[in-house]
Amino acid sequence: MQRRQFIKNTTVAGLGVGLTGLKLSSLAHKSAANKVRIAVIGTNGRGLAHIEAYHTIPNIEIAYICDVEEKALAKGINLAEKLNGKKPKAIKDFRTILDDKNLDAVSIATPDHWHTPAAILACAAGKQVYVEKPCGHNPEEGEMLIAATKKYNRLVQMGNQRRSWPNITEAMKAIHDGIIGDVYFARGWYANNRGSIGHGKVVPVPASLDWELWQGPAPRKDYRDNLVHYNWHWFWNWGTGESCNNGTHEIDCMRWALGVNYPDKVVSGGGRYAFNDDWQTTDTQMITFEFPEKKAISWEGRSCNNYPEAGGGRGFKIFGKKGTLVNSGGDDYKIYDADNKLIKQSAEEQKTDTINALGPGVQLDAYHFSNFIDAVREGKPLNSPITEGHKSVLLCHLGNIAQRVGRTLHCDPSKGGKILNDKEAQALWSRQYQQGWRPDIKFA
Repeated sequence: MQRRQFIKNTTVAGLGVGLTGLKLSSLAHKSAANKVRIAVIGTNGRGLAHIEAYHTIPNIEIAYICDVEEKALAKGINLAEKLNGKKPKAIKDFRTILDDKNLDAVSIATPDHWHTPAAILACAAGKQVYVEKPCGHNPEEGEMLIAATKKYNRLVQMGNQRRSWPNITEAMKAIHDGIIGDVYFARGWYANNRGSIGHGKVVPVPASLDWELWQGPAPRKDYRDNLVHYNWHWFWNWGTGESCNNGTHEIDCMRWALGVNYPDKVVSGGGRYAFNDDWQTTDTQMITFEFPEKKAISWEGRSCNNYPEAGGGRGFKIFGKKGTLVNSGGDDYKIYDADNKLIKQSAEEQKTDTINALGPGVQLDAYHFSNFIDAVREGKPLNSPITEGHKSVLLCHLGNIAQRVGRTLHCDPSKGGKILNDKEAQALWSRQYQQGWRPDIKFA
């Protein structure tokens, strides 16, 4: 379908869908017996976990599987049919289904550069949205998505699943109830053993892939043999590096524990140290965030050295005036008093695979997806509305910006963390889009 067919009657410039006569689908405040029809978008990796998680929730119909690559599309269709006994419709261009008035929600697991544009389109079409982290490719996109949820009165849940995990939730309540006193510092980490991606060659686009649609809002680049399916994460044109890819989870938990929002100072150090290849983002990064409440967060990313800490390849520690809380990467915690004596721990530890691109596993995933469906069906509060998810993702983006310009960022917490007195850094608050594809929200 030609793009010009999408522009007519649009409310989102360049990426619109005709909405003439559309009746918004909403199941909120209705019985849990109501069927929710969902489209899963992007099914080479994380989208498969979406399909598995929805399978655990009663009365869910995966109506569409959408992907721009034939093999990934087939993966999603086959898994959905195997689990649900019904074959969804296979769709290459998800925009063609947004006029379906019986479609209630979309679940977005595309590459990062499509997260916000796809979510905004879905909101404009009256759909509820589950979108993977990071919620945007850059800080401005998070702001755009918040504006879209308000304009179209839609639900948008971000995929930072720990917000729904029972033991993590219990740990946060204990912290906020004062079990370790006033908390003032948090340190998190992520470690993996990723190999080199080498130096890619410009090659013909595989016949199974729609490279034009895959790139979508991003400025056009030649197809190279070391980009798709996963390595786009390490290129700024499409990805956001390890800090947004995995750091979002621990950084979100640390921000949650400390009760902070926007920083006033951000410092980053590191680089691409392990290999000499095409990888543009860091494989080793240390980011520090300072907040006006006299609190701080530190995150360490090691993409190419998976030596564990505190029993896990990922996790976080929360430091208070009366003790410390330790998480070792899964749905677990241990709390120590000021003398480092263990005083409380999670009753049942639920582990997560730190290097599985599909996520932590269906058992843990199901909590967050169930919360989303409860919000769609019954109007229950989201555990991670985009207004909160954006704040945590913004920290990751600010860390990347500090790294890219090579200096400390000073930010204004009263203005959503905007960067002060640094035009080069502030220019990275947004991005350049392929002509005609910028997802601006147009208000009447």
